[in-house]
Amino acid sequence: MHLPFRLLVLDSRKSVLIIKQINKFPQNLHLTVSMSNMSYDSGVAGMRAAYRSRQELFTESDLVCKEPIGQFKAWFDQARNDPSVMEANAMCLSTASKDGIPSARYVLLKGFGPDGFKFFTNYESRKAKEIEENPKAALTFYWEVLRRSVRVEGNVVRLSVEESDEYFHSRPKASQIGACASNQSTPISGREVLTAQEKYLTTEYSDKEIPRPNWGGYMVIPQSIEFWQGQSDRLHDRIRFRRPQETEKPDGKLLHEGDNGWVFERLAP
Repeated sequence: MHLPFRLLVLDSRKSVLIIKQINKFPQNLHLTVSMSNMSYDSGVAGMRAAYRSRQELFTESDLVCKEPIGQFKAWFDQARNDPSVMEANAMCLSTASKDGIPSARYVLLKGFGPDGFKFFTNYESRKAKEIEENPKAALTFYWEVLRRSVRVEGNVVRLSVEESDEYFHSRPKASQIGACASNQSTPISGREVLTAQEKYLTTEYSDKEIPRPNWGGYMVIPQSIEFWQGQSDRLHDRIRFRRPQETEKPDGKLLHEGDNGWVFERLAP
C-alpha cells in the first residue's frame, strides 16, 4: 500500500519553508525534510523614523478654519513653499473595479476648491475605466518632511469637454505629444514603439495644433477629508472632516459642527 502526501508548513517567524515528504509503506516509513531560506529583508520590521515632538501637536485649536478646503490650502501652501518638498501636488489616486479589486498610482493635483480636487488622465487607462465602473476614489497626499498627510474620499465626476480642452492645450507641446503617443495601460513590445510614435507626431504637428486625444479631467467631490500629523511616540494627530448623516447632531464633545455643512472629529491613531 502506497500513501504519499506532502505537508507544507510556513514558519513566518524564521521565514523558513519546511517541506515534508512522507511515503508510508507496510514495513517502513521514509521522512524527508528540506529547508529553503525565504527571507528577503529581515531588517524591515525595525525601520522607524522620528516624527514630531509633543511640542508640535495638531489639535482642534490649530485648525485655521472649520472646513476642510481652507485647512487643506493652508497645509498645501506650506508644503509647496518648502524647498524640501519636490512635488507638493503629487497624490496617490486609489480606485477600484466594479468587483472591488483595488489599484493605486500617483498623479498630480491640477486644481482644488470648494467643489473638489481635479486631475487629468487618459480616458482609456485602467484608472479611468475603473472610475467609469465605480465612480468613487480616494486621494492621499504625503509630505514627508512636514510629517503630514491628507486623505480625501469621495465621488468622481468628469470635467467638461471645454475644461479638458483648455488644460490640454495649456500643456507644453512635448507633453501633448506624449499624451497622444501613449495608449496608456496597454502592453507594448518595447520603448521604441513610443519613441517612433513620438517622432511621427512631432513631425506631423510641427506647425499645427495637436487635437486632444481621449484624455481629460476628473474631479473628486469630497465626502471625507482627514488631516494626519505624525508624532514620534506614535500617538499621531488625526482630525477628520466629513459630511454628516441626516440624523447626526454635533454634540461638541466627539462630533463638532464645522462650516459649510461639514462636521469634524478627532480619531484615535
